[in-house]
Amino acid sequence: MRQLFLRLAVVATLLCFSFLFNACSEATPPAATPTPTPVAVATEKPAPSIAPLASTDEVAVVTTALGKFTIRFFPEVAPKHVEHFKKLARERFFNGLGFHRVIPSRLIQGGDPTTRGNDRSQWGKGEPGQETVPAEFSTLPFDRGTLGAARKGGDVNSATSQFFVCLDRNPSWDGQYTVFGQVISGLDVVEKISQVPSNQRQNGEVMDKVVINNVAIVPAGSAQK
Repeated sequence: MRQLFLRLAVVATLLCFSFLFNACSEATPPAATPTPTPVAVATEKPAPSIAPLASTDEVAVVTTALGKFTIRFFPEVAPKHVEHFKKLARERFFNGLGFHRVIPSRLIQGGDPTTRGNDRSQWGKGEPGQETVPAEFSTLPFDRGTLGAARKGGDVNSATSQFFVCLDRNPSWDGQYTVFGQVISGLDVVEKISQVPSNQRQNGEVMDKVVINNVAIVPAGSAQK
């Protein structure tokens, strides 16, 4: 009888340990380490392919009171702006206008018909009814010599006749203004224009406009002679 009691006690002890072991093994396991969510790596779009300038390609020779500079166009990325500029030049629209705004060694801006007059309070405002050109943004950067289209405030499709030439790298302008050309000769003249006396507290308004005498659209081959 005593031996039977001892055997039952041993069996009960073993059952108790088995229960505790099983209870512990069912404890909530540590959370599995989640698989990292793939992060898309932002890749810059490559700049559009610009064909080498051929001798028969049209360029603009801009003659000013301080000298001349030559612009090549980028019809591959901004065909509407290029054709609009050429159209105005052939109509002699730019003749007699001025560069009314400069930032030394950073930009020059001109092409506003209000600069035919001497009321500086109107310079840069444009005239009512001017033909507008919709934005043609690209990944071309605003580097030294880049030709860009000016526009009004937040309206990206409000470009008319005003244009600017960049004299320094300006990444904040990339994709915000249309690039439609590049100065290929005469950057020293552009630099000279940027240095004329101006009021930088008034957004770079010049004291005396630098007159554009003529903008001629000619084949690149003849412009280089």
